[in-house]
Amino acid sequence: MSSSASLFDRLGAARLQPLMLAGRRLLPIVQGGMGVGVSAHRLAGSVAALEAVGTLSSIDLRRHHPDLMARSSGERDLERRKALIVEANQTALAREIGKARELCRGSGLLAVNIMRAVSDYAASVRTALEQGVDALVVGAGLPLELPDLAREHPGTALIPILSDARGVSLLWRKWERRQRVPDAIVIEHPAHAGGHLGAARVEDLGEARFDFERVLPAVRQWIREAGMEGRVPLIAAGGVRRCEDIQRLQSLGADAVQLGTPFVATHECDAHPEFKRVLAEAGDEDLVEFTSVAGLPARAVMTPWLRKYLGAEIRLQASAQVKKHCTMAFDCLAQCGLRDGLKGWGQFCIDQRLAAGLRGDVEKGLFFRGKGMLPFGAGIASVRQLMERLLTPGVALGTPATTA
Repeated sequence: MSSSASLFDRLGAARLQPLMLAGRRLLPIVQGGMGVGVSAHRLAGSVAALEAVGTLSSIDLRRHHPDLMARSSGERDLERRKALIVEANQTALAREIGKARELCRGSGLLAVNIMRAVSDYAASVRTALEQGVDALVVGAGLPLELPDLAREHPGTALIPILSDARGVSLLWRKWERRQRVPDAIVIEHPAHAGGHLGAARVEDLGEARFDFERVLPAVRQWIREAGMEGRVPLIAAGGVRRCEDIQRLQSLGADAVQLGTPFVATHECDAHPEFKRVLAEAGDEDLVEFTSVAGLPARAVMTPWLRKYLGAEIRLQASAQVKKHCTMAFDCLAQCGLRDGLKGWGQFCIDQRLAAGLRGDVEKGLFFRGKGMLPFGAGIASVRQLMERLLTPGVALGTPATTA
């Protein structure tokens, strides 16, 4: 606890309020979940150890475990191989939660991010709950049935990711019928965030209905009318880079902020150093929006593979056909543009491309990134240095980290 005392001391000077969530007093900073394997135990555990919210991404964590990769790669029978992959990923998720707990030692709050769009969504929810994770964060689709899946774990915080007030009201009404309301809500701005984005189409990303100035007060009003004032924190995600961003968002009604890309540029991030370099050195001019194989808009760095893919996208979509089997015998997504022959969706294997990015393969990898210069520019810092920077007003973006 003493190691984070000075970080809490900074809140007053920065005119920031702490985040009260799941009965805990936390720093108002949430580290976003990033797959495949980008936010695993080292990053999530290190963030939680500093009394903030550290988040593991549940997606294909077996890639951090050579024994599990070997166990799930040699089988020729496709159905058996798929079962082995799912089993390996659930084992990996349990391992990573355990390792993150060892790092944070009960400090902060440890969450698991699970995409609603993945085929092993329910299995990952069950694994995370059985491992006693503090919170579940779910996006990439409306998790309407999450209260049912978590019914036996009332102490686990359930946190959906949404982008507009209409989505919040829809989910809230559905959850109320299941005798549950969100323990917190992440409001993601699709015009600024990285990875999969909360809009129906790429053309919708800049719509005014997603602006924090509109969404945060509207959701606050909804919570007030529901009689839950002060009991459901709002967490704003997308484009947060400085203390002044946190100040502005708290003034609009947010209780905390969520950041993904800045946490990639830390020593503790679980991705390869080349992955960190690509994201840290990229500017907004290097980013592109496109439709993912999951059918959602996405934002990533324009790397060689992505440039080649986008050059062929129209032709690939026009010739899309239903495949008899998944390319990877994995069926990682409940609906997949490549496997299911969906012509308006992406036509590539997202698991292969994200895994290549994780291991630092710049030529073949997919590198999701949010907009905006990072706090330390192209530099790599520690998680603690990043947290200190975010809680210190008046520091220009791109200012290098000071050495200890």
